[in-house]
Amino acid sequence: MGASFGPLAQGREFAWSGRDFSRVQALIYKRAGISLHDGKHAMVYSRLSRRLRDTGHDSFGSYLDWLESINDGPEWQEFVNALTTNLTSFFREAHHFEILAQHLRSHKPAGNGWKVWCSAASTGEEPYSILMTAVENLGASASLALTASDIDSRVLDVASRGIYRAENLKGVSTERLHRFFLRGRAANAGMVRVKPEIRRMVDFLNVNLIAGDYTFREPFDVVFCRNVMIYFDAATQRRVLERIHRVMQPGGLLFVGHAENFSDSRDLFALKGKTVYERQ
Repeated sequence: MGASFGPLAQGREFAWSGRDFSRVQALIYKRAGISLHDGKHAMVYSRLSRRLRDTGHDSFGSYLDWLESINDGPEWQEFVNALTTNLTSFFREAHHFEILAQHLRSHKPAGNGWKVWCSAASTGEEPYSILMTAVENLGASASLALTASDIDSRVLDVASRGIYRAENLKGVSTERLHRFFLRGRAANAGMVRVKPEIRRMVDFLNVNLIAGDYTFREPFDVVFCRNVMIYFDAATQRRVLERIHRVMQPGGLLFVGHAENFSDSRDLFALKGKTVYERQ
């Protein structure tokens, strides 16, 4: 693993070795639970090279030594931000929103209003899709509080602003565009903004799913945790599922990604439909 993939052979700015990659693998696993497989060399080099430039380090060894020496702080957040992937769109996995709509119409929340957690909010398309579904099925004065979290602080900033390129809303019907978005004019032409009354329904938080117990005050009726577990090994998946289980109401719904299967954790969650589980 110690062979060098250096700048001369690869036309690269920084020397890059198998040992550097192994160190990054260990650090991101410890910090965020993410298992980087060996095919991610080029992605890691590309994304972390920017951090070397921004922090003034001339080698990966120097940067990683420094990162480990500071133990905590803003650069750790930048490190995690650089290595997390944020693929999302409005109403992605459309059948989930149909199941959510039916659940909201046919059930009552355990407390005084629905409590929903979107645990991988990314740039906001998923939490706003949840809110649009809620308003359509419960009415404009829907009693629903949404907590939207992510480990990546930069995407949460985008999400909290709720401003998007109109061309990225292909999955949103004309009716929903009129009802839930404001169109930009003049210098903001081609952009749309989520209406303030929708944005007020969501609370954005920076949450690391593998770090400590979750400090939510009330248990959730619905949790979306989609396309996150694919980055975790089996032991980390189990730990995260146990933590999610602890902050959910019995009978609550957990929505997961299309490539995720938790049949080994039937004691916690029972399969209810296609990639939808019920909290036991």
